[in-house]
Amino acid sequence: METPAILHGLDATKQFATELASEINPGDTIALLGTLAAGKTHLAKFLVEALGCDAHVSSPTFTLINEYPTAEFRIAHFDFYRINSERELIEIGWDDYLVPSTINIVEWANRFPDVLPENTRWFSLETLDQDSRRIIELASPPEAFLDD
Repeated sequence: METPAILHGLDATKQFATELASEINPGDTIALLGTLAAGKTHLAKFLVEALGCDAHVSSPTFTLINEYPTAEFRIAHFDFYRINSERELIEIGWDDYLVPSTINIVEWANRFPDVLPENTRWFSLETLDQDSRRIIELASPPEAFLDD
């Protein structure tokens, strides 16, 4: 596990996303974990922007998947929060996004960690106060967490 980063405000989150984006390539998957309002969607929004897409980024909580094209690759932004099973995830086309031309960003990835690629990078976000977050890159996938 790497040293945690403490992010004070959205500008710090944007800077973190910009640095992370420089390490991401098409075919990569970024998994974001954290409680409600931990900053997963803000981080995803800034990642999409830093990866070269200027589209409006919104939470895929109800759509389950939002796609953002760039000139060189596609970014797929998933939210596993409302998905009830691995089977449901497969039925909505998860496997179609696990291709070299797509960067996947997955919120609530800890609901189904076993379906994510082996090279997935896992980030845990924790709220410290109204404006501050702690983010840690995990060395391995977490245990599956279903809040039934």
